[in-house]
Amino acid sequence: MTDARIDPTDLPRGNGSLTTANARTRKRNAAEKRFRYYGMAAIGIGLFFLIVLAVSIVRSGLPAFTRTVLDVELTLSQEQYDEAESQLLKTGAYETYFVDSLDAQLEERGMDVPFDAAAIQRIAGKVGSLIRSHYQANPGDIGQPVSFNLPASSRVDGYFIGRVTREGMQDSRFLEKTDLDLVDALADAGIIHTAFNWTFLTGADTGVDNPGGAGIGASVIGSFFMMLVVLVLSLPIGVAASIYLEEFAPKNWFTDLIEVNISNLAAVPSIVFGILGLAVFIQFMHLPQSAPLVGGLVLTLMTLPTIIISTRASLKAVPPSIRDAALGVGASKMQAVFHHVLPLAMPGILTGTIIGLAQALGETAPLLLIGMVGFVARGYPDGFLNGFVEPNSAMPAQIYTWAARADVSFYEKAWGGIIILLVFLLTMNTLAIILRRRFERRW
Repeated sequence: MTDARIDPTDLPRGNGSLTTANARTRKRNAAEKRFRYYGMAAIGIGLFFLIVLAVSIVRSGLPAFTRTVLDVELTLSQEQYDEAESQLLKTGAYETYFVDSLDAQLEERGMDVPFDAAAIQRIAGKVGSLIRSHYQANPGDIGQPVSFNLPASSRVDGYFIGRVTREGMQDSRFLEKTDLDLVDALADAGIIHTAFNWTFLTGADTGVDNPGGAGIGASVIGSFFMMLVVLVLSLPIGVAASIYLEEFAPKNWFTDLIEVNISNLAAVPSIVFGILGLAVFIQFMHLPQSAPLVGGLVLTLMTLPTIIISTRASLKAVPPSIRDAALGVGASKMQAVFHHVLPLAMPGILTGTIIGLAQALGETAPLLLIGMVGFVARGYPDGFLNGFVEPNSAMPAQIYTWAARADVSFYEKAWGGIIILLVFLLTMNTLAIILRRRFERRW
């Protein structure tokens, strides 16, 4: 036999050659190149808008992590404390002590700045109630010098970060232009300054008249208890249902109906699950309203379809030869599934579970129906078990509440809460990627 060789010069001239591209080939190559450019342009546009969104969130939310405080040292004698507690307007007496102490500190620094209690109240807010609460909680501080870090009002805080200017502001009951002279003098004396707002990370929500003291810490605890309920219920139920449907259930019209309904439930709007939770868990079962237990039950119903679908896909990705090999050496059907198939599918199961939890963590609509938005969480739970049944809030619900308030400072708090929520979501998604890369098996 002889090798067959083709001479490119023997090909018909009209169809081109193997070494030279004809017009049709050049046209196809140009179309492919344009398609690649379209894809690169689409990715570039998406990245551009993602960067714009990230910059907007960070720029709007960073003021929530700082606050303006007044550092004032106050020494309150037992006689002054008894006198203040004997008066009808107790907080007014403490405000008088605060003004006297502040005036004395300014005189020590050689600064003569006239002011009155009304100006201090506009600058520092309700300092009297804060000082009174401190001495009631710490009676041993009476007679001792105490350094107070009192939050300034939202307008003064806006003045320090540039949101409020002398030219743009107008005199009101909240702040007057002459008050800014006192603010500048206090800043020059080192009495008023900006500091990191730990209260925003560890504190609880406040009323509409105290944005400086509002924090998201209690809402983080509420979300933590809700995610515990979702994890404890959705993971075993979802995995068990997936194993049965994928490995043991007979293939008939009933199982087909179940599979179709699971796929449809994954596309149902989340607020529908909130209506279901309101009707079943609160109105029928009479569970406590605004409790993380009810929120976790509602989010469990919403998360189950996602976990079931991802778990079934992971089980289906395990090669049939694994099952056949286990059955061939004498293992039962259950032993083949639980000893061989399930461990190999565990990376996908964990990934789907974490993604489902991340989706549930950012849901707000179901919580609207069970009252977790209307309730203002102003403290931490008394214990671990009480954390499930006591009324509380959640991070997305707290963000929604702050965004609905009129004060601009609460709007900044909402952006700061979005940053914290995104950090949690990115952490959970990163954990899902790490688990998949760590335990993934390639066939």
